[in-house]
Amino acid sequence: MTALASELGINPGTYNIDPAHSEVTFVIRHLMTKVRGSFTEFSGSLEIPENVLESTTSVEIQIKSIDTRNADRDNHVRSAEILDLDNHPTMRFVSTGIRENGGDYLLDGDLTIRDVTRPVTLDLEFNGSGQDPWGGTRVGFSATTSISRKEYGIEFNVPLGGEKALLGDNVDIQLEVQASRA
Repeated sequence: MTALASELGINPGTYNIDPAHSEVTFVIRHLMTKVRGSFTEFSGSLEIPENVLESTTSVEIQIKSIDTRNADRDNHVRSAEILDLDNHPTMRFVSTGIRENGGDYLLDGDLTIRDVTRPVTLDLEFNGSGQDPWGGTRVGFSATTSISRKEYGIEFNVPLGGEKALLGDNVDIQLEVQASRA
């Protein structure tokens, strides 16, 4: 089945992600609760043709911009034990395909963290398209996925006795993306 941009109210073209109106957030288990964080510096673009199933996107996230609301924890996550900012200053996502999933979509792509590239699938929700107050055209999407940090070579942990550990393996990722037509 073909999903047409015109049927969805999207003006085909190149859209640049607006970081002031977008979010890259994550959640990971830490001790007996979950810690939330975000990356505040990222950039990317979307190419949306008339057949939206042929759309592509690429995003680059700056590791230095991690914010978990705790400076010591942020510095540790930037260290060689976890994300290794000095050797790997960015994470990157490049789409490889998009598929319909009921009324929503699945976005397939390659996620690179610490020079390890793995395929991921994001549940993608189209939130709409329209004019902004300045005469531009915008589109909005929400996306979620879950990854295993160990699959990216992030093995750091502290045993707490038995099978318990300081950090969980799964990292839940949520994206809120607003992009403006170039």
